[in-house]
Amino acid sequence: MSRNWRLFSVLGFYCLLLTRALSAQTTKIDFDRQIRPLLSDRCFSCHGPDVQSRQANLRLDTANGLATVTIPHRSSDSELYRRIISDDPQLIMPHPSSKLELSADEIDIIRKWIDEGADYKKHWSFTPLEPVQIPSVEEDSWCANPIDHFVLNQLKENRIAPNQPASKERIIRRLSFDLTGLPPTVAEIDQFLADDRPNDYERLVDRLLASPRFGERMASKWLDLARYADTYGYQSDVYRSMWPWRDWVIQAYNENLSYDQFLTWQLAGDLLPNATATQKLATAFNRHHRQTNEGGSVEEEFRVEYVADRTHTLGTAFLGLTIECARCHDHKYDPISQKDYYSLFAFFNNIDESGLYSHFTQSIPTPTLLLTDSEQETHLTRLSQAVKESEKLIDSTRLSERNNFEAWKQAYQTQKEIMPLGLIGYYTFDKITDNQASNIANIEKPAKLYDQPISVEGKIGLGLKMSGENSLVFEDVGDFRRSDPFTISLWLQIPKVMERAVVFHRSRSWTDAGSRGYQLLIEDGRLSASLIHFWPGNAIRIRTEEKVPTQEWLQVVVSYDGSSRASGLHIYLNGQLADTGIVRDNLYKNITGGGDVHLTVGQRFRDRGFKGGLVDDFKVFNRELSKLEIQHLYGLRNIPAETDLLEYYLVSHSQKYQQALAGLRAKRRSYNQMIDGITEIMTMRELDERRSTYILKRGLYDAPTELVRPDTPKSILPFPAELPRNRLGLAQWLTHPQNPLTARVAVNRYWQILFGQGLVRTPEDFGIQGQRPDFPRLLDWMANDFIHNNWDQKGMIKKIVMSSTYQQSSVPKESDNPADPDNIRLSRGPRHRLSAEMIRDNALSVSGLLVNKIGGPSVKPYQPDGLWKEKSGRTYETDKDDGLYRRSLYTYWKRTSPPPSMMIFDAAKRDVCVAQRQLTNTPTQALVLLNDTQFVEAARFLAQRMLNYGARLSDQLKFGFRLCTGRIPTNDELQIITNLYFQQKAIFQADKKSAIDFLSTGNQSKDLSLPPVSTAATCVVASMLLNFDETISKR
Repeated sequence: MSRNWRLFSVLGFYCLLLTRALSAQTTKIDFDRQIRPLLSDRCFSCHGPDVQSRQANLRLDTANGLATVTIPHRSSDSELYRRIISDDPQLIMPHPSSKLELSADEIDIIRKWIDEGADYKKHWSFTPLEPVQIPSVEEDSWCANPIDHFVLNQLKENRIAPNQPASKERIIRRLSFDLTGLPPTVAEIDQFLADDRPNDYERLVDRLLASPRFGERMASKWLDLARYADTYGYQSDVYRSMWPWRDWVIQAYNENLSYDQFLTWQLAGDLLPNATATQKLATAFNRHHRQTNEGGSVEEEFRVEYVADRTHTLGTAFLGLTIECARCHDHKYDPISQKDYYSLFAFFNNIDESGLYSHFTQSIPTPTLLLTDSEQETHLTRLSQAVKESEKLIDSTRLSERNNFEAWKQAYQTQKEIMPLGLIGYYTFDKITDNQASNIANIEKPAKLYDQPISVEGKIGLGLKMSGENSLVFEDVGDFRRSDPFTISLWLQIPKVMERAVVFHRSRSWTDAGSRGYQLLIEDGRLSASLIHFWPGNAIRIRTEEKVPTQEWLQVVVSYDGSSRASGLHIYLNGQLADTGIVRDNLYKNITGGGDVHLTVGQRFRDRGFKGGLVDDFKVFNRELSKLEIQHLYGLRNIPAETDLLEYYLVSHSQKYQQALAGLRAKRRSYNQMIDGITEIMTMRELDERRSTYILKRGLYDAPTELVRPDTPKSILPFPAELPRNRLGLAQWLTHPQNPLTARVAVNRYWQILFGQGLVRTPEDFGIQGQRPDFPRLLDWMANDFIHNNWDQKGMIKKIVMSSTYQQSSVPKESDNPADPDNIRLSRGPRHRLSAEMIRDNALSVSGLLVNKIGGPSVKPYQPDGLWKEKSGRTYETDKDDGLYRRSLYTYWKRTSPPPSMMIFDAAKRDVCVAQRQLTNTPTQALVLLNDTQFVEAARFLAQRMLNYGARLSDQLKFGFRLCTGRIPTNDELQIITNLYFQQKAIFQADKKSAIDFLSTGNQSKDLSLPPVSTAATCVVASMLLNFDETISKR
C-alpha cells in the first residue's frame, strides 16, 4: 500500500510539472513586467519621455508611440521587430553606438508580445489604486490576517510551504528591535515565555507599540529621509539647532499621528487654519537641507539649490520617484517633464529665505519659529501687554499735554529756535588730523578715516570724496539696539544713478545674510534703509519710490522710533519726508552682534562702496527727531504746521511726554531681551506675494525660460481644481485617495522596516527603472487598507507584525529553494543585521549603561580624536556622564564628519534624502565592536553584570549570553565561551597590570569590589558576545 502511494505521488508530481509546463507555454506576455523593462533599459534613452534626447520623433514609452511601430498579431510586419532582428548596422536597434543589445530570449519575448496583440499597460505605480480581492487559499488555518492569504497563495503557486513559527524567545527579540530598536530584557523574555494566554503575542505587540521607545525607533528611519543633521554642511559645517523637530517626530509617532497628517504637517503645517506652534514646527522638515556661507558663493544660486533639495526630497520620501532626474531635461524614463519638475519646485519656492547663512553671527536662517514654553509664553504676554499700555500712555499724554502746548506755543512764536536734543556725533570734516575727523559733540570719540578719503569742497566747508574702498569709521557712536530710537543725518552728492552702493551701515558683509545691524544703501538709484537681524525674513526695510537726484548736494536723514516696525522707519530728503514703500516688515530679534563692527560710511566688506560719492556734515542723534527738527537741520524756516509743532513740543519740551517715551523704550527693551533669549528653529512661512518660478535651462539658477505655476505631474494625478496652489494643496494632492503613489510608498516603507527590504526593493524608485513589487496585489491591498483605516501608522505596523508571515522562523528549511537567498517569496521570517544605531544601543542596553531619556539636544559620545580637526579645524569635545550613553538617535550629526562607528555600519550620511541604506559586511565592523571605546566600556559593564549575577561561572556566562542573544546557550556554545574565559584569565593572571589597564577604558570608573583578573577575563568574553553574529542580527 505504501509503495502504491509513493507511485501515485511520483506520477502526480510529474503530471503537475507537465501541467505547469503547458500552462507556461500559454501564459500571455505581461507588458508591464516583461516588455516595459526591456524598452526602458534599451530604448528609452533615445525614444523615451525626454524630448531633448528623443531621436526620429519616436516614443516607445506611450501607447500611441508604440502603435506606430507595431502591428498587433503581425510581428514580421512590425517595424519594431524588424529593427531589433536586423543585421544592417544602419537599421538595427538598439543602435551599435549605444553599446546596448537584446538577447535572443528578449527578442523572442517581444515577438510573442506583438503576436499576442501588442497590448499596452500603464506602468503599475502610476495606475490608480483599485479594490483588491483577498485570495482564497486552501488550508488557510495558517493565515492570521489577509496579508497571509496573499503570501500563502504565491507560496503555493511556487510549491513552497511556509516556515514554522519562530520560537517565543526569537519572536520577542525580533519584535522588540523592530518596534523599539532595543532588545528585550531578560525579565521581559521570561514574562512572555510564562504567558500562556491565547492572545499573548498580541498583548506583547500592543505593549511595544505603546512604548515611548517606539517613537524613537521609527524616528531613526525618518531622519534618513528628512536628511536630518546638527550642522549646515558644506565647508564651514557649523552647528544649527534642529533637534526640537526631531523631538516632534518622536512625539508624532508615539501619539500615532495619522500618516496623512504626519505628511501634511511637515510639508505645510504653517498653512493649516489657525496653525499651532507644533504644526509650524513640523515644517522644519523642509529646512534640513545643507546650507552654505562660504565666501564667494552666489546667494541666489544656493537658494535655488535649497528649493531643488525640497523638491527632490518630496519625490523620494513621499512619491518614491527620482524627480531630480527631470531638473535639467525631461526624465529619460518616467513620464515627468522638466516643466513638471519646476511646477513642483514652485510649491517650495515661496518662502522668505536667503541662499547663505550667517558667517559672523549665530542668527538662524529665516523663516523661523520661536520655541516658547508655557512659562515664557506667560512672561511674553505680560511684557507685550506692558508695551501696549505704554503705547496707550503715549497717546493719552499727547492729549493731556494739549493745554501746556498752547502756553508753550506763545513763547515759541517769539523765539522760533529749534535746538535738537540727543546729538552724540557731529562731524564736519573741515579738519583732518592723523586720519581722524573730530567729533564736535564729543571730542573723545573722533571718526577714523581709512584708505585716505580725499578732502573736497563740501556742502558746508570741506567734505570727503569716497573711492568705494575707503571709509569713515565712527567707533563707540551709533551702537543702537532695535528698541533704541535714533536719527542719522548727512549731506550726500551721488555721482550717477548707482545700481548698488553703501552709504552708511553698522553691520557686516551684505553677502552675510545674518548681517545684523542697520544700513542706508543706494539700490537702483533709490535710497533704502534697513534694520536687520537676518535678511530677508527678520528685518524691516523701506525704499524711496523715486530715484534720488545725482550730481547735486542732497541732505538725507534716516530716523527710527524703536518700534521694530517699518512704519517707524523714515527717510527724509532735503527736509521733507520721502515717499517710501515697505520692502520688509518683520523684525523680531536683535540687530546687534556680529563681532567688532562700527558705524561706517562709504564701504563694507564684500559689498559695493560709495564710489565717487561726496559726504559732508554727518550727525548722529540718540533719539527720533521730529519733522520740524529735521526741517531745521536742512535750513527750512517755514511756518510749521500745527501737528509738526505739537510733535516738536512733545519730544523736546514736555517732560511728561519724554518720561512716557522713556517708559515705552524700557518696556520694549525688556520685551526684546526676552525674545532674544528664546530658541528659534528654521521652519516654513509663505511670502505674501508669490515668487515667480521659471523653468531653468539645464537647471542653472541664472537661466530662466518659461514661467510656470505650482502644479503636479498629470501622469500621476492632475491637480484638483478645488485645492489651493500652495504647499497645503500639494499635501492634499499627495493624500488624495486617487493618488497612486503615496500610500503604496508608505506601506512599502513599513514593510522594509520590518523585513529589511520592501515589497518594492527600490523604495527610492517606484518608476520605470525601479523594481516591480514582489507581491503587487498585496502591496495594493495594504495601500487601500491604509487609506481606508485613516492612514493609521501603528495600525498598519501591527497588521504586518501580527501576520503569520512575519512570525515565521528565519531559519531556512532544507526544502527551501536555494535560488531565493533574499527571501523574496517570504517563505521564512526576516533576518538581517541590526542597523548602526541598534548595534550601539543594544550594547549600551545589555551592559546597563543606556540612559533612557527622551528628547533634547544632540549629544557627543566617544569618537576617535582628530576627525573634526582634519575636516574643519574644529575640536570634538566628548560629552561627560549621561551624554555618552544616550540612544544613537540623539548622537550629534556633523555632515562633513558623521559618527565614524555608525558610518562603518552603513548609516546614511544625510547630505540628501535616503530611502534605503546600503548593507555591507567588512572587517572594520568587527574591529569597531572589539576596539571602539563605547563597545569596550559596554563589555566591561556587561562583565560586571555577569559577575554580579551569581557565584557560579556557568550561571554568569549563561546570563551574559542570554542578555546578548535573548536565549540560553547550548552546551557546545557554553563550552566555547567557558574555554575563552579560562584562556583569558590565565593571560591576565600572568600580567595583572594589563588587566587593570584593560578595565580602565571609558569614562565610567571600574567596580573596585570585583577582582581585576576575573573581571578582565569576563570582559573579553563579554566583548566576544557583543561581536557575536547573533547579537548584532535580527533573526
